Amino acid sequence: MKEKLYEALSAQLNEEAYSAYLYLAMSGYLTSINMPGMAAWMKAQSQEEMGHAQKFYRYIESRGRQAKLMAIQAPPFNWEGPVAVFESALAHERAITSHIDGLMDVAESEKDRATAIFLQWFVTEQVEEEENVEQVFTRLKMLNAHPAGLLMFDRELGARAAK
Repeated sequence: MKEKLYEALSAQLNEEAYSAYLYLAMSGYLTSINMPGMAAWMKAQSQEEMGHAQKFYRYIESRGRQAKLMAIQAPPFNWEGPVAVFESALAHERAITSHIDGLMDVAESEKDRATAIFLQWFVTEQVEEEENVEQVFTRLKMLNAHPAGLLMFDRELGARAAK
């Protein structure tokens, strides 16, 4: 694996670990405002993101390199309510999609077909990630802070299981 691709994959490993931290912070915030279902949804999302980080870690090792672990940036701590949390999550997923697309560009420019095939799973996964978060965000906005609806939606989101 060429150095440029190795560095880019290592950076994405860090992005995925940050994603897990971010969603865990969001879970903590949602718990603090008594939205246990939304908090559980975000905790499941955090676990999924840590799984993505592990995929990058294992792939880098499978290519004969040592996975480079870097410091993980501290995520935000507070938001202005559930809508803001999911709006932030959607913006984050869109940024991750951009990172994955950039990684694919590097793999293609380096003519590293194995990495391009590995990354295709993430390209597809990001479509699903954005769709899932956008659906929650859109439904939260439709509720317009209606308390009964918010509580029902919170209960619905709590039923999500980690993949």
